[in-house]
Amino acid sequence: MEKLSNFINGQYVAPSSGRYLDNYEPATGQVYSLIPDSDAHDVEHAVLAAEAAFPVWSTMGIEGRAAILRKLSEGIEANMDAFVAAESKDNGKPLSLAQHVDIPRAVSNFHFFATAIEHFASESHQMEGVGLNYTTRKPIGVVGCISPWNLPLYLFSWKIAPALAAGNCVVAKPSEVTPYTAYMLGKIAKEAGMPDGVLNILHGTGPNVGDAIVKHPKIKAISFTGGTKTGEYIAQTAGPMFKKLSLELGGKNPNIIFADCDFKDALSTTIRSSFANQGQICLCGSRIFIERPIYEQFKEAFVAAMAKNKVSFPTDPEAKMGAVVSKPHMEKILSYIELAKEEGGTILCGGKRKILDGAHAEGYYIEPTIIEGLHYTCRTSFAICVHHLAASKPQVWAAKAAGKPCAFSPKPKTCLSSIDK
Repeated sequence: MEKLSNFINGQYVAPSSGRYLDNYEPATGQVYSLIPDSDAHDVEHAVLAAEAAFPVWSTMGIEGRAAILRKLSEGIEANMDAFVAAESKDNGKPLSLAQHVDIPRAVSNFHFFATAIEHFASESHQMEGVGLNYTTRKPIGVVGCISPWNLPLYLFSWKIAPALAAGNCVVAKPSEVTPYTAYMLGKIAKEAGMPDGVLNILHGTGPNVGDAIVKHPKIKAISFTGGTKTGEYIAQTAGPMFKKLSLELGGKNPNIIFADCDFKDALSTTIRSSFANQGQICLCGSRIFIERPIYEQFKEAFVAAMAKNKVSFPTDPEAKMGAVVSKPHMEKILSYIELAKEEGGTILCGGKRKILDGAHAEGYYIEPTIIEGLHYTCRTSFAICVHHLAASKPQVWAAKAAGKPCAFSPKPKTCLSSIDK
């Protein structure tokens, strides 16, 4: 079975501990590769490599850094088919989604920041007769980037590209649930001419690798995308160390639909925003609030449209939804659906695990699920509903629609509720 490696100081290396984690293919539920179960020793090796590379990378001319990042972008694009296939297999999403969204966006991320750094403009403020105040921006050193599993290379590149463009060296950790395309990226970086140690990619769990990155005294900044509780812990840990922080955390995402909307546009937008990427995007609409005059019409049209969306294995050209990312995540979604039933919710469609035939029988598939009838104070996080909200008081229904802080949405499910105007 294939063993993935860490990418440290320009070389693929095994974890210091010699331990590995199983990497599952969501479409089949089977282990298909092994990933390093790295720890603080590996983080230390990566930081030392990044620290040694920083003088070279930070003093390289902007044009030089930009040229390497453009080559990196072109390298991904030249290997588009391989990256698309790997992303789809590792994450469970339809091949078409990885082909049209994930990998093209990773290409764009590196290209955008490669060109952006060439067009930097500073700010200045004149103190008449006294002097001139101006802003400078300089690389700060070694930074840590920790990315999630829902859009693996897309969000991984979104973090490391601007850090590298600015002249920083990076110690990066992709999600241990979806490590493969980040693993592939090391080879592309090497071929692009990136100096050894500038980009280091470590695999492993959050408690072992992520925590060591956050706590390391020589890592000057942390960029993290993930759950709110984890973000809170990172802030509490990194704050006293005066590290710069960028935290993109979970949130409530209601769609609010009024009777005077463009009905067809609102319907198609809601379908996409609710179930794209199996609903595994932090900005997916987990709840839908509909003004009462069109509530029944919209509900019927929404349910009918979702019934036509095919859930299938990722390489099925007709698949609109693939597998969710892991067995624990699938079980979490199903547990929330059961909780919604306990709290009085009505399942309008879906609500069950979907079993495919043959090699995909053990895959992590769930029927797209729509629920109505839950109160906004219910315990079913990510699918909270509100009834009879007055649209003349937007601060009231907006606050209730926002709900309480949360982590990533354990979809695919969404909830319907009505509002009065």
